[in-house]
Amino acid sequence: MTRKTGKERRAEIIQSSLELASEVGVGNVSTQAIADRVGIAQATVFKHFKTRNDIFRAVLEFVASKVFKVLEAQINSGNPADIRLKNFIERHLAMVNKMKGVPRLLFSDRLHVEDPELKKTVRGIITKLTENIEKLIKDGMAEGTFNPNVNAQHMARMVVTLVQGSIMRWSIFDFEHKLTDRSEEIWNVIWPALKPQH
Repeated sequence: MTRKTGKERRAEIIQSSLELASEVGVGNVSTQAIADRVGIAQATVFKHFKTRNDIFRAVLEFVASKVFKVLEAQINSGNPADIRLKNFIERHLAMVNKMKGVPRLLFSDRLHVEDPELKKTVRGIITKLTENIEKLIKDGMAEGTFNPNVNAQHMARMVVTLVQGSIMRWSIFDFEHKLTDRSEEIWNVIWPALKPQH
């Protein structure tokens, strides 16, 4: 067997943590359970991550990197701003739809109460995401695609809130529907406010 690189092993640990969070809840994701899922010794997990919270932070950073790649692709696509924003919402939801452990982690006590550093990581991600969406909305105003009288900062916060709320509801209802089914609903809420008033 080929020996796996540290990067490959870290990726396996992150992926397994996400899967376990989805299946058993964040509180029950132990380093031993992660090791068993990956097929390694528990000591190997600690070789790559000092603590369980370090694993969860790495999970969030991994997910955030994927979200920002999706957003960056839309920002640089050359499409009108409304198409870029709508596509981002759809693709963001499609991505999370494949990672059910994400809402389990985002809405867990581990994040909200037990680990201030984990909360700080998420706050940074949400702030960056909101700022990027705000820029996209301002671009749309400049090109005449969006209503120039809209408060771009408030609308960006609303977009993020609607997406996060849809993800939370999806989790509470045990993933019984496709998360992507909500993208059109979100768009139908924000588009009347964003479309130019002629």
